[in-house]
Amino acid sequence: MVKTGSERIDLLPAFRIIEEEAGSGGSLVSILQKLQETYGYLHENVIDMLAKRIDIPVGRIIATASFYAQFRFEPTGKYVIKVCHGTACHISGAPRLTDTLEDELGIKEKETTSDGLFTLERVACLGCCSLAPAMMINERVYGSLTPDKIVKIIESYRKEGQNQGLARENFSKK
Repeated sequence: MVKTGSERIDLLPAFRIIEEEAGSGGSLVSILQKLQETYGYLHENVIDMLAKRIDIPVGRIIATASFYAQFRFEPTGKYVIKVCHGTACHISGAPRLTDTLEDELGIKEKETTSDGLFTLERVACLGCCSLAPAMMINERVYGSLTPDKIVKIIESYRKEGQNQGLARENFSKK
Protein backbone atom coordinates (compact mmCIF):
# COMPACT_ATOMS: atom_id res chain seq x y z
CA MET A 1 0.00 0.00 0.00
CA VAL A 2 1.05 3.54 -0.71
CA LYS A 3 -0.25 6.41 1.39
CA THR A 4 -0.85 9.79 -0.24
CA GLY A 5 -2.45 12.32 2.09
CA SER A 6 -5.39 10.54 3.73
CA GLU A 7 -5.76 8.09 0.86
CA ARG A 8 -4.38 4.56 0.85
CA ILE A 9 -4.01 2.61 -2.35
CA ASP A 10 -3.04 -1.02 -2.82
CA LEU A 11 -0.66 -1.21 -5.78
CA LEU A 12 -0.64 -5.01 -6.03
CA PRO A 13 -3.62 -5.14 -8.45
CA ALA A 14 -1.93 -2.51 -10.64
CA PHE A 15 1.31 -4.49 -10.61
CA ARG A 16 -0.53 -7.65 -11.71
CA ILE A 17 -2.43 -5.85 -14.49
CA ILE A 18 0.69 -4.15 -15.80
CA GLU A 19 2.75 -7.35 -15.74
CA GLU A 20 0.03 -9.36 -17.46
CA GLU A 21 -0.83 -6.76 -20.11
CA ALA A 22 2.73 -5.61 -20.82
CA GLY A 23 3.88 -9.21 -21.03
CA SER A 24 1.20 -10.06 -23.58
CA GLY A 25 1.76 -6.95 -25.69
CA GLY A 26 -1.33 -5.09 -24.49
CA SER A 27 -1.74 -1.55 -25.79
CA LEU A 28 -1.35 1.45 -23.52
CA VAL A 29 -5.07 2.24 -23.83
CA SER A 30 -6.11 -1.29 -22.88
CA ILE A 31 -3.79 -1.21 -19.86
CA LEU A 32 -5.22 2.16 -18.78
CA GLN A 33 -8.76 0.81 -19.18
CA LYS A 34 -8.04 -2.16 -16.91
CA LEU A 35 -6.33 0.05 -14.34
CA GLN A 36 -9.25 2.46 -14.28
CA GLU A 37 -11.72 -0.41 -14.06
CA THR A 38 -9.85 -1.65 -11.00
CA TYR A 39 -9.36 1.67 -9.18
CA GLY A 40 -12.21 3.77 -10.59
CA TYR A 41 -9.72 6.35 -11.87
CA LEU A 42 -6.05 6.63 -12.84
CA HIS A 43 -4.18 7.26 -9.60
CA GLU A 44 -0.85 9.07 -9.92
CA ASN A 45 1.06 6.25 -8.19
CA VAL A 46 -0.40 3.73 -10.63
CA ILE A 47 0.61 5.93 -13.58
CA ASP A 48 4.14 6.22 -12.17
CA MET A 49 4.37 2.44 -11.79
CA LEU A 50 3.11 1.93 -15.35
CA ALA A 51 5.60 4.43 -16.76
CA LYS A 52 8.53 2.67 -15.09
CA ARG A 53 7.40 -0.82 -16.09
CA ILE A 54 6.78 -0.11 -19.77
CA ASP A 55 9.44 2.58 -20.08
CA ILE A 56 7.17 5.36 -21.33
CA PRO A 57 7.39 8.88 -19.90
CA VAL A 58 4.61 9.80 -17.44
CA GLY A 59 3.76 12.79 -19.64
CA ARG A 60 3.03 10.56 -22.61
CA ILE A 61 0.77 8.33 -20.51
CA ILE A 62 -1.11 11.36 -19.19
CA ALA A 63 -1.37 12.84 -22.70
CA THR A 64 -2.77 9.57 -24.02
CA ALA A 65 -5.28 9.22 -21.20
CA SER A 66 -6.28 12.90 -21.49
CA PHE A 67 -7.11 12.43 -25.17
CA TYR A 68 -9.91 9.98 -24.31
CA ALA A 69 -12.97 11.22 -22.40
CA GLN A 70 -13.35 7.81 -20.72
CA PHE A 71 -10.33 8.27 -18.46
CA ARG A 72 -10.43 10.09 -15.12
CA PHE A 73 -7.62 11.30 -12.88
CA GLU A 74 -9.86 11.95 -9.87
CA PRO A 75 -12.05 9.55 -7.90
CA THR A 76 -15.76 9.67 -8.58
CA GLY A 77 -18.64 9.62 -6.16
CA LYS A 78 -20.51 6.48 -5.20
CA TYR A 79 -23.25 7.59 -7.60
CA VAL A 80 -22.18 8.88 -11.01
CA ILE A 81 -24.95 10.93 -12.60
CA LYS A 82 -24.81 11.19 -16.39
CA VAL A 83 -27.20 13.72 -17.89
CA CYS A 84 -27.95 13.13 -21.56
CA HIS A 85 -27.49 16.18 -23.76
CA GLY A 86 -28.21 14.48 -27.08
CA THR A 87 -30.57 16.25 -29.46
CA ALA A 88 -33.82 14.75 -28.14
CA CYS A 89 -32.86 15.34 -24.50
CA HIS A 90 -31.49 18.81 -25.17
CA ILE A 91 -34.72 19.88 -26.88
CA SER A 92 -36.75 18.30 -24.06
CA GLY A 93 -34.98 20.27 -21.32
CA ALA A 94 -31.63 18.67 -20.47
CA PRO A 95 -29.97 22.05 -19.76
CA ARG A 96 -32.65 22.84 -17.17
CA LEU A 97 -32.16 19.40 -15.58
CA THR A 98 -28.40 19.90 -15.38
CA ASP A 99 -28.99 23.29 -13.73
CA THR A 100 -31.35 21.63 -11.22
CA LEU A 101 -28.76 18.96 -10.40
CA GLU A 102 -25.99 21.55 -9.98
CA ASP A 103 -28.20 23.53 -7.59
CA GLU A 104 -29.39 20.47 -5.68
CA LEU A 105 -25.91 18.94 -5.34
CA GLY A 106 -23.93 22.18 -4.99
CA ILE A 107 -21.46 21.12 -7.67
CA LYS A 108 -20.76 21.76 -11.35
CA GLU A 109 -20.27 19.29 -14.17
CA LYS A 110 -17.27 16.96 -13.64
CA GLU A 111 -17.25 17.64 -9.88
CA THR A 112 -17.94 15.40 -6.90
CA THR A 113 -19.89 16.35 -3.80
CA SER A 114 -17.86 16.88 -0.65
CA ASP A 115 -19.43 13.81 0.98
CA GLY A 116 -18.26 11.62 -1.90
CA LEU A 117 -21.76 10.48 -2.86
CA PHE A 118 -22.33 12.15 -6.25
CA THR A 119 -20.35 12.98 -9.37
CA LEU A 120 -22.09 14.93 -12.13
CA GLU A 121 -21.29 14.35 -15.81
CA ARG A 122 -22.73 15.58 -19.09
CA VAL A 123 -22.83 12.98 -21.86
CA ALA A 124 -23.54 13.27 -25.58
CA CYS A 125 -26.12 10.48 -25.67
CA LEU A 126 -27.44 7.68 -23.47
CA GLY A 127 -29.22 5.98 -26.35
CA CYS A 128 -32.70 6.25 -24.88
CA CYS A 129 -34.19 9.10 -26.90
CA SER A 130 -37.76 7.91 -26.35
CA LEU A 131 -37.29 8.69 -22.63
CA ALA A 132 -36.07 12.26 -23.19
CA PRO A 133 -34.99 14.05 -21.16
CA ALA A 134 -33.01 11.30 -19.48
CA MET A 135 -30.19 10.67 -17.05
CA MET A 136 -28.39 7.64 -15.72
CA ILE A 137 -27.23 7.08 -12.14
CA ASN A 138 -24.61 4.36 -12.22
CA GLU A 139 -26.36 1.74 -14.38
CA ARG A 140 -29.98 2.85 -13.81
CA VAL A 141 -31.73 5.02 -16.42
CA TYR A 142 -34.35 7.64 -15.52
CA GLY A 143 -36.52 9.19 -18.21
CA SER A 144 -39.25 11.75 -18.81
CA LEU A 145 -37.60 13.87 -16.14
CA THR A 146 -38.63 17.17 -14.63
CA PRO A 147 -36.77 19.25 -12.06
CA ASP A 148 -39.18 18.03 -9.34
CA LYS A 149 -38.59 14.37 -10.26
CA ILE A 150 -34.84 14.93 -10.15
CA VAL A 151 -34.97 16.42 -6.65
CA LYS A 152 -36.94 13.37 -5.42
CA ILE A 153 -34.52 10.95 -7.08
CA ILE A 154 -31.51 12.67 -5.52
CA GLU A 155 -33.21 12.63 -2.10
CA SER A 156 -33.74 8.86 -2.38
CA TYR A 157 -30.06 8.30 -3.23
CA ARG A 158 -28.97 10.53 -0.35
CA LYS A 159 -31.07 8.45 2.05
CA GLU A 160 -29.72 5.22 0.60
CA GLY A 161 -26.14 6.46 0.84
CA GLN A 162 -26.58 7.62 4.41
CA ASN A 163 -28.37 4.42 5.43
CA GLN A 164 -25.54 2.35 4.01
CA GLY A 165 -22.92 4.56 5.65
CA LEU A 166 -21.51 5.53 2.27
CA ALA A 167 -21.17 9.27 2.85
CA ARG A 168 -17.58 10.11 3.66
CA GLU A 169 -16.43 12.88 5.92
CA ASN A 170 -13.93 15.28 4.40
CA PHE A 171 -13.98 13.67 0.96
CA SER A 172 -10.72 14.51 -0.75
CA LYS A 173 -9.86 14.35 -4.46
CA LYS A 174 -6.12 13.89 -4.02
